Amino acid sequence: MTRSKEILSAFQEGRGYSRTDWDDVSDNPEATDEQLAQARPFREVFPDLAEKIDRKLGRPKSDNPKRAISIRLDAEVVERFKATGEGWQSRINEALRKAVGL
Repeated sequence: MTRSKEILSAFQEGRGYSRTDWDDVSDNPEATDEQLAQARPFREVFPDLAEKIDRKLGRPKSDNPKRAISIRLDAEVVERFKATGEGWQSRINEALRKAVGL
């Protein structure tokens, strides 16, 4: 069995493409040695797109990252801060900074 036939027989439904999609591309000719010799890396051909793909998702790294800890506080204290809305943990942090003179 040739490699092409092995690949064709490996088709599995439900991986984002249908049997029709699979069959539509099954007759593409294999790349020639000349074509492969002319191939260039994606990053060389599309540097702007590669840079966008590489960009990290999420928040940027902080210069002064916070540490996750466990601390026991009175329920009333926590409820008072939570009642002021989102950002209550940051407000607790600010109150503690003031309390220690930072």
